[in-house]
Parts: sequence; C-alpha cells; structure tokens
Amino acid sequence: MDYAKLFRLDGRGAVVLGGGSGIGREAARALAAQGADVTCADRDLGAAEETARLAGDSAKAYRLDLLDTAAVERAATELGEPDVVVLTAATNVRKRLLDYSREEFDRVLSLNLGATFDVLRSFGAGMVERGRGSIVVFSSIRSITVEPGQSAYAATKAGIVQLIRTAAAEYGPSGVRVNAVAPGVVETPLTEPIKADPEWYRAYAEKSALGRWADAGELAGAVVYLASDAASFVTGSVLLVDGGWTAVDGRYVPPGA
Repeated sequence: MDYAKLFRLDGRGAVVLGGGSGIGREAARALAAQGADVTCADRDLGAAEETARLAGDSAKAYRLDLLDTAAVERAATELGEPDVVVLTAATNVRKRLLDYSREEFDRVLSLNLGATFDVLRSFGAGMVERGRGSIVVFSSIRSITVEPGQSAYAATKAGIVQLIRTAAAEYGPSGVRVNAVAPGVVETPLTEPIKADPEWYRAYAEKSALGRWADAGELAGAVVYLASDAASFVTGSVLLVDGGWTAVDGRYVPPGA
C-alpha cells in the first residue's frame, strides 16, 4: 500500500448531496482537494454553483430536491457512476413533544430519514452492481444523547445509524462501504437560532471537552477519511466528531479536581 496516497481520491467521482452550504460545502471542497471529480447537488442551484466554484475547475453543480424520490432516482442515473456519495442535508424543528404537530414531525422525518432511505437505495444499487463505492451519511450526537425539543430530529439521526448499518451489511459482500459521521455542535445555517442566543451558544460550547463549537470545515476530514482507501476496512461505523461531547456529557468537576 502506498501510504503517501492513502487519502487521495484521484480519478474517483464524488457526489455531495446538500453541498450548497455548511458541512456539505466544506466536504465537497475537501474531496476535490484530494483529487475527486465532485458534483455539488443541492435544492438551491445557485448555492451549489458557488460550492462548485470554490471546489475548483473539475467540480460541477446539480439541482436536486431530496424530498422528490423520483428526482433522487434520476440523479443516481444522470450523475454517472460515482465512487463516493455524501449526504449532509437535514432539517430540524425544535419543539417539545406536546407542542409538535404531525405535519412538523413528518417534515423532519421526510428529509432526514426518508431522503437517506432513497439515497441508500438509488445510489447504492449502482455501487452494488459495479462492486465498489463508499457512502457517507451524516447522523448526529443526537442519535445518542438528547435534550428537550429534539424528539423528531434525534429519532431520525438514530434511525440513520440503523439504516447505514443495515446497508453496510447488505452491500458489503459487493465491496460497498456505508458509514455515518456524527457531529456535535457545528457552525452551520441550521444552528443559526442557537448562535443568536449568547447564553445558549456558550452552554453548548462548554459541553464539549474542547470547550468550543466546530467549524464546518472540521468535519471534512472525516468525510475524506471514510471516502478514501484509508478506511478500506471500515463499514457500518459511526464516526463521532463532537469535540468530546459524548465522552464528557453530564460531567461534574469535583471541588479541587
């Protein structure tokens, strides 16, 4: 094995779903930097085009609404034969269960879990047929630990873990790997409401061992790792990139410690 090229993705095609902003944008840039030919797919074509511009000359943009199952199926055909598929898109409605409506619940499940199901099936089918590929889906620390107001979101992120594990078991014999990344708190458009509240923002920062939030770019390394030959024997795994949140959650520092 050539360890100097362990993380290189030269000659491989990568599709980043939700690549118009946040973690998706940084993942697309990182994959391109390692030599992949990247397609940035997003419902907002303008945002996808900006990501493609940032990622470099070989990157291109593609408009895709992940809530449209037929569109996901078309994308799996129209985008060629990708070696890497990354799904970062997600939504959240922060409300306590007794305040939640069924419409809001269904909205969160449709994107977070429903789109994951569609992507695993549509893109996974081609990878299984070709006998190679890596799929990376974003879960969350909320698949492990919750707080008031996170019911639907946490349920979907836990569901994603079991979906990718099942896909890993079913696709593995064909040489296809499926893994998840579970971030902690990250500076993205999805977390804007928290960032707008200084006390809330500080409280989340203090929950991690590193005492701060992550920048979206700090998740890109996990994506490159799971996409590359460096993770050739890694499948069905959940890679926590949470600054130590789940390691120290609920900690108490005794006097004098």
